[in-house]
Amino acid sequence: MEKLDECARQLLDTAPQIMRSIRAEMRSHRGHDLSIPQFRTLTFIHQNPEASLSPLAEHLGLTLPSTSKLVDGLVNEKIISRRESKEDRRKLTLALTKNGEDILRAARGATQNRLKDILHELPADELSVILRALNLLQPLFMKGMKEAKTHVPAHS
Repeated sequence: MEKLDECARQLLDTAPQIMRSIRAEMRSHRGHDLSIPQFRTLTFIHQNPEASLSPLAEHLGLTLPSTSKLVDGLVNEKIISRRESKEDRRKLTLALTKNGEDILRAARGATQNRLKDILHELPADELSVILRALNLLQPLFMKGMKEAKTHVPAHS
């Protein structure tokens, strides 16, 4: 149990530092004409293909009208597109255009290179340990995210 506590504590302390570093690097390569909410929109759409406006608004912490205005601007710039849902023609989904994909790919590539620069200091055997740990953690946290989306909190 002690190892479990220490592992949870280390994850809680380290993950936010890693994420701040990744976010800062991604934002520095987002392109000067994109705001941070616009860039976060591209990332969300990339990670959630066929997403609609409501989950995007929830992710951004914005109202539906504010999110709609943000999306309108990105559609006008031909960075994202609106499409009819494959499941429900009354519903619109969001997708990255080639331009949006290029912007995101460039930012991700630059960020990955920066992470390689940071990790370069570690010997190959330690990199293998990190890679193994990440491969073990990813499915656990993906499962946790799916459970969190379907979990309805009990009301007191």
